[in-house]
Amino acid sequence: MTPSATPLEPGNYLLTGTVVTDGYSAANCAVAVVDGLIAFVGPLADLDRSVLPELEPLELPDGSMILPGLVDLHCHGAAGGDFPSGNLAAARTAIDFIHCSGTTTLLASLVTASREDLLKGTMALRLLADEGLIAGIHAEGPFLSHARCGAQDPRFLLDPDVSLVDELLEAAGGHLRTMTFAPELAGADVLVRKLAEHGVVPSLGHTDADARTTAAFLTEAAELLAAKSTGRASRPTVTHLFNGMPPLHHRSPGPVAACLRLAGAGKVAVELIADGAHLDPDTVRMVFELVGADNVALVTDSMAATGLPDGDYHLGPASVSVRNSEARLTGNGSLAGGTATLLDVVRRTIEAGVDPAASVKSATAVPAAIIGRTEELGSLRAGRRADVVAVDRDFQRILVLRAGRLLRRPAVQL
Repeated sequence: MTPSATPLEPGNYLLTGTVVTDGYSAANCAVAVVDGLIAFVGPLADLDRSVLPELEPLELPDGSMILPGLVDLHCHGAAGGDFPSGNLAAARTAIDFIHCSGTTTLLASLVTASREDLLKGTMALRLLADEGLIAGIHAEGPFLSHARCGAQDPRFLLDPDVSLVDELLEAAGGHLRTMTFAPELAGADVLVRKLAEHGVVPSLGHTDADARTTAAFLTEAAELLAAKSTGRASRPTVTHLFNGMPPLHHRSPGPVAACLRLAGAGKVAVELIADGAHLDPDTVRMVFELVGADNVALVTDSMAATGLPDGDYHLGPASVSVRNSEARLTGNGSLAGGTATLLDVVRRTIEAGVDPAASVKSATAVPAAIIGRTEELGSLRAGRRADVVAVDRDFQRILVLRAGRLLRRPAVQL
């Protein structure tokens, strides 16, 4: 275990290097942070220090890049902490590690479990959302396909149950942000309307649906979210595209074809776990080339083993064995979440041949927009919250600011 992070009071800082944000990069830039907000971003030559308070320079090595804080929409834990367990102390440890790794905003993800455990986990995460430590809750299940359940516990899978959703919404206290479910299940049409009404992002996943059902669901979900205009949810998503669904076949295209087509049209955003275990690098590059970075949200699906050595862990009620940093169910060997940080995922996306600025956008501005937080997160712009990550030429973490606070934990090599 690494030492606990020690967030200080917000400082007034100056960083200089190459800025990578909003799909572009620019060398010889400055980022000024004042009172927890970004006060200036632009060419160093244009910085007027006379209108700013005294700034403490944060020295960075030559070739360093300055990114917005990363945003992870799909994350089950880290550093031994499992969000679905409802253990607040362990969850705080996980959040601390995740923030210090460069992911300054995250949704904490639940997994399929009993009604009692779902409500317990939701109520615990609500407290952390109330404190601002997480941006909300992602419910992955329990309304998922038995045929494509992956690491989700089949004992607790259900058809959509609006009464249970009402209980989850109440337990979440306004912090339920996304829900993954299979659109082919009975009652899914009622469920998607309920979620849209409450500004919760419907996310297709763990599904055995055909292409037509997939397209109809995503189109309706997009129209419902647009009509509600809650400001909390911009468009539906696809939970970890390719994983937890039938593979693309030329005579049976399944959900993948519909998801790619609608993502290419800008109607949905597809999650990619580009960690080297869930997807081949060629697949990652292909999706970016087909649909564009604006329609991809990079995620980790990280679980309790993230940041820790190989060993035996839990993902909700399931036992997981981690070998060579790859997490699989102890029983049937199904992939059971990831062990990479989001900065690792960005780096591996770049290694797959995706432009660095595009990769960063898919881990910052795109997910921030999905949860309706673009006014404060996901971009380096004056007036935004000062969530800033500095990395070296190899996209290894140097330092992290969250709301202007310097998180003083050493970088962890996974």
